[in-house]
Amino acid sequence: MKRTLGSNLVLTGFMGSGKTEVGRATAGLLSRPFVDTDELIVAGAGMGVSEIFAKEGEPGFRAREAEAVEEVAERQGQVIALGGGAVLAVENRTLLKMSGLLVYLRATPETLMRRVETGEDRPLLAHGDRAARLRDLVAVRTPIYEAVADFVIDTDSTDVRRVAEEIVRWFTARVQEIRRR
Repeated sequence: MKRTLGSNLVLTGFMGSGKTEVGRATAGLLSRPFVDTDELIVAGAGMGVSEIFAKEGEPGFRAREAEAVEEVAERQGQVIALGGGAVLAVENRTLLKMSGLLVYLRATPETLMRRVETGEDRPLLAHGDRAARLRDLVAVRTPIYEAVADFVIDTDSTDVRRVAEEIVRWFTARVQEIRRR
C-alpha cells in the first residue's frame, strides 16, 4: 500500500492506553487537527457509547465505528485516535493503513485496569470480573494491534508529553523516508 505525503497519524490500542490524551498532544506538536472516532460516533448518535451498546448492541456500535473510520480515512493530515476495537474489522484496518501510519500505544493489563477501573462508559467491561474481562480482551487484541502497527510505543510509565514527542520524532522521520522513495 502506498502512503501519501499528507498521511494521517493513527493511534490504536486498548481502552486506557492513552490514545485521546496522547493524540491531542501529538496533534498539537504537529499542528494538525485531532479527531477521536469515539467522539464522532457519540456526536452522530446523540448518545454515549454505553447507551449505544445498550440500544444497538456491539454490532450496532461497530457499524457506526466503521462509518466513522471511513469518514476519517477519506481526509488527510490528521491525528486520529481510534476506539480500542476499531482495528478488529479487516475493512477498517485496510482503510486506515491506506490513509496513514498507525501507532500502537501499548500498556500492560495492570496499567490499563488502573486507568479504566473507575470509567463508567466501558460497556465491554460492564459485566462480571472487569479485570479478567480486560485481560481476555487484551490477549485477543494485542496480536492485531501489533500486526497493524507501523510503530509501537509503551505508555505504562511515560508521561503524555514524552510519548507524544517520541511519536512525532518517529513520524517525522518516517514521512521523510516516504518522500525520498
